[in-house]
Amino acid sequence: MAGETLVTVVGNLTADPELRHTSSGIPVAGFTIASTPRVFDRDRSEFVDGEPLFLRCSLWRQAGENAAQSLARGMRVIVTGRLRQRTFDDKEGVRRTTVEIDAEEVAASLAYATAKVTKTYRSDMPSRSGPAPMVSEPASPSLGPGPAEPHPF
Repeated sequence: MAGETLVTVVGNLTADPELRHTSSGIPVAGFTIASTPRVFDRDRSEFVDGEPLFLRCSLWRQAGENAAQSLARGMRVIVTGRLRQRTFDDKEGVRRTTVEIDAEEVAASLAYATAKVTKTYRSDMPSRSGPAPMVSEPASPSLGPGPAEPHPF
């Protein structure tokens, strides 16, 4: 969509993803990533951690279910999606604003880890047997939350 702010952030999961379902039954995984820059301190002649950025993320439908099954606290992930600003009233009635990512893609970073990927198939598709395809199959278009969907977190 034109005019949206697309971002890619690399960071560590602060907790296991939480899988919930909207009132209409759509699954959504919520998680927070901490992205901490490393900067070189010339006075100390070493790299030091900068101020961490904590971002709440939502990942919808099958991708959200897959993330909840595959990812865990502390894992380094790469998140790509739309930056969203949301305003709400907290428990004390104070108006607050937060910036979040409506994730399109989430992947484990392989910079410091290895991963074994297992292809999943939708439950309404006939089962397939044999080895996974050698070429990637085209992904279906994203079906993010509609305008009537309430934010689950």
